[in-house]
Formats: sequence, structure tokens, C-alpha cells
Amino acid sequence: MHKGLATTIYGFTIVFFALFFVYPIWHTVKEAFVTPEDTFTLVYIAEIFKNPIYVEGLINSFYMGLFTTLLSLLIALPLALMANHWDFRGKEILNSLILVPLILPPFVGALGIRQILGQAGVLNAFLIDLGLMDANAPHDWLGEGQLLGVVLMNALHLYPIAYLNISAALANVDPAMEEAAENLGCHGIRRLSRITLPMIMPGVFAGATIIFIWSFTELGVPLIFDFGRVTSVQIFHGIKDLSGNPFPYALVVLMLVATVFFYLIGKWLFGRDIGASSGRAATGRVLKPASPMANLLCIGSFVFVTGLAILPHIGVTLLSLSEQWYGSILPRHWTNQHYLDALGHPLTLNSIGNSLKYASLATVMNVILGTAIAYVVVRTKLPGRQFLDATAMLPLAVPGLVLAFGYLAMTREGQRFDFLVLGENPIIILIIAYAVRRLPYVVRSAAAGFQQTSVTLEEAAQNLGCPPLKALTKVTLPLIAANLIAGGLLAFSFAMLEVSDSLILAEQQQYFPITKAIYALVTSLGNGPHLASALGVWAMAFLAITIVGAGVILGKKLGALFRV
Repeated sequence: MHKGLATTIYGFTIVFFALFFVYPIWHTVKEAFVTPEDTFTLVYIAEIFKNPIYVEGLINSFYMGLFTTLLSLLIALPLALMANHWDFRGKEILNSLILVPLILPPFVGALGIRQILGQAGVLNAFLIDLGLMDANAPHDWLGEGQLLGVVLMNALHLYPIAYLNISAALANVDPAMEEAAENLGCHGIRRLSRITLPMIMPGVFAGATIIFIWSFTELGVPLIFDFGRVTSVQIFHGIKDLSGNPFPYALVVLMLVATVFFYLIGKWLFGRDIGASSGRAATGRVLKPASPMANLLCIGSFVFVTGLAILPHIGVTLLSLSEQWYGSILPRHWTNQHYLDALGHPLTLNSIGNSLKYASLATVMNVILGTAIAYVVVRTKLPGRQFLDATAMLPLAVPGLVLAFGYLAMTREGQRFDFLVLGENPIIILIIAYAVRRLPYVVRSAAAGFQQTSVTLEEAAQNLGCPPLKALTKVTLPLIAANLIAGGLLAFSFAMLEVSDSLILAEQQQYFPITKAIYALVTSLGNGPHLASALGVWAMAFLAITIVGAGVILGKKLGALFRV
């Protein structure tokens, strides 16, 4: 590639991120520190800490992020260690089932958990049938335990991200170092704590970072559980009075600062030796054949965790098939009408078309820009290319809620970018939002393809008279097509089911994406939750196909897509 073209790609990417990543954040930050008279103030931030409701929201958000991260690691670490140590029966199938929780947006899965843990839910009905609970006074598991419910829902959805990153880190640990520790008398738990865990800590940190940021700013699950005492929900409700209320801006700034602070603390504690710890192993690891007891332990652990993780999926599916499900272990009456209604309802049918349009255009943008960025980073020696790579990864480190709020604020009537909303149609800003949020998946996937494809093939084509750009399009791109398809599939599927941008930026019903339509149905009367569940099952089937396809193409490199 000509240096001029590489420089153009570099410049365009920096300008794009300046306009649609840095500026939305800066606009929000500015509004939190500027009075109507354009003077600097700390009053709004100070008032947040004086308001006990806002303080409680921040504390609960921190607990939500912290406990979700710890629980996810507690689930993922033992599974990854077992899979890396033993060769047990059904390992490939059980390993692939780890991805199952990712195929359902967590706020849709919250519908299933609510049906299981509600006062008239499955658990209480089961306990009443056993005579362990008074039918006239059923326990409200999600009443006082809303935070616990949100943490469980988030952890059961996000632990695969930790598993993928830890597994990749374990694969890069040199077995010779563990064998040396064994020879010096360091065995079992001691070897694990002193040798293996420090070496895989960068992988643990990579997964934990994404999980913490995701769960700390989670909006959909608390909304479904009616848990309003978290910052994300307080920001969402504050949008209605955005024009004259500075406190939503202040809350967003505090959420952003907290996210960056916890990320830097984690990086300082756990990510300092990433270069030394994550190099590729000098020798291949030989897995030990599992003994009968080890087989039982491994299979039982994977099946138990997967069984817990699919409870939300089961709940949503049963709810979508029920006419009425109240106070019983299983629905008493079954129907498939909700699936037909979900595809024929004016709100859902329109939202599916909207999401297809928004996500498709965003994916096209991602594939073009992501491939160009990856090429510059991997194939050229352009100064600053590492900065370009880091810039492309930044959307993973910034909460989606913060960006969505920034886009909304900067496109309000009278603002500099209000032309990006066509009347009341948010199509342009939604496409940009989806593209920015999911660009890292395509960049990482394309970069992996370029790294696996020898540059000598391009050089040979150029030596035969093929111009550099033509050599790229005729030789290299066809060879990495599988990587581009995998990254594009993930970008498209997650854009289709994006929560924060969809809930905040789509304000008129005719422009609702799928996730906003599901939320609208959940909060409506009648059979709304049943229709929302049916739409969620359609979305689950769609996301399952795309994630499995990407997993087949990328294999163990899938974890790199979820890494800051």
C-alpha cells in the first residue's frame, strides 16, 4: 500500500474518532462543568454527592460491576483450568456450549429470570408444592434482592468473555516453566498461585475489564428488574429533562471517570507484565488424559454451569410459548401464536426492518474502515500505527451508555450536530453509534487474518507488476475473507441487539430498533411480555447462528475480540 494511502487512512480514522468518539464525550463533560452563563463550575458534581439517591446509585453501580466481575471470574477460572489441564470426554462439545450465554441479550434474559424468581414464579411454585412455603405469603426474591438478581443475570451472561480470555492466556503459558516449578517441589495449589496465575493475569485482566465496564454501566437488566437505584437507570430517566437539567451530564461524567479510574487501577495492579507474561509457549502443552473421577468432575462442572447459564433462555422460551404462566412450575396453556404475532405486530415488524437497516449499514462501514485500519497496523511501518490500533480499541473501554448519552446530547436541536437527526429520524446517528461501538471486533479479526497471511504473497504479486492496492484486493483480501466474515458477523449481530444506543437514541416508535421494541413491549399491558419474549427468542436464534459461525471461523482467537 502506498504510504500516501496509509497516511490518508490514518488521518481519516483520527478525524472520525475525534468527531464521533472524543467530541460526544467532551460535549457531555463540558455540560457537566459549565453554567448557563458559560462559566466553569463544580456545583453540579458536588450536588451529586450531596444527594443520597445519586450516591446510592453510584454505590450500587459499583457493587453491580464488582460482584458481577468477581462472580464471572469465579465461574470461568476453574472451567478454563480444567479444560487446559485435562483431556476429558465431550470436551469439544462442552467447550462450545460455553458460548451459549452470549446468544441472548441480558435484558431479554432478565424476563426469564423474573418469571422464575418472581412472587408467582417457578421457584415459589416449586417450594409451595413441596410444602416449604406458604402459598398466601410467597417470598419476593427480587424485592429486596434486586441487586443480587442483576448481578446473577449479568454474570451468567458475561462469564464466557472471561473464559475465552483466560483460555487464550493459558494456551500461551510455557509448560516448561510449570514443569520446572514441579521439579523444584512446587505442586498443586501452590504452583497454581505462584506460577500459573501470575503468568495468566494479563488474560484475567483483559476479560475482567470488559466485564466490569459492561456490568457497571448495564442499563437493560436493571430496567427489566425495575431496579432504579443505579446510575445507569437514573441517567436514562434523566434524559426526559435533558435540556434544562445538568445532573444527567454530571452522572455520566462520574460514571466515565469511575470506569477509567478502575481500569487504570486494574492495569497497574494486573496488567504491567502483559508483554512478559503472554508470550507464546516455547513448547506445546500435552493434556493429561482424565481419570474417571476427573472426567466426572470436568463434565459435571461444565454441565452444571451451562445449565445455570441457560435458565434465562429456558424462562424466555417458555414465556413465549405460554398463554398464561402464573403460580405454576410450567405454563398451563401453550401456544405458538406469540411468534406469529411478534412477526406481524406493527411495532415488532417495523423494528426488525429498522434494525436490519441500521446494523447492515454500520457493518459495511465497519468492514471497510476496520480492514483499512488493520492493514495499516499490521502491514505498514507508518509512525504512530500502534496509536491507531489503540484508538480503534477505545470503544471497548468506554461505556456504551456514556457514548449513547453523548450522541443524544450533541444532536439535540440547536446543537452543532443536530443535522445528523433527520427530523425525528435517528438513522444516521444510530448507524454511526453502532459502527463506533463494534469497530474493534472487525479490526481485531482483520488484524488476525493479516498476521496469519504471509506478506510475501503480496510482494510476489507486486514483483509481477501488480500495483500494491490491486495486490491487496486480488490476493490478500480473498485469503482473509473468513476473518472479515467472522468479524462482520459479530459486528452485525451485536449491532442488531445493541441496548444502550437503541434505548437512548431512538425516541419515536416508528424508528425503534429491536431492543427498544422489546423494552416497549415489556412495559406494556396485556400480552406484551409474551410478545417481547417471542421476539427475544427470534433474536436469540439469530445471534446463536452468527456467534457459532464466528467461533468456527476464528476458533480460539474469538477471545481476542473481547479484549481491551
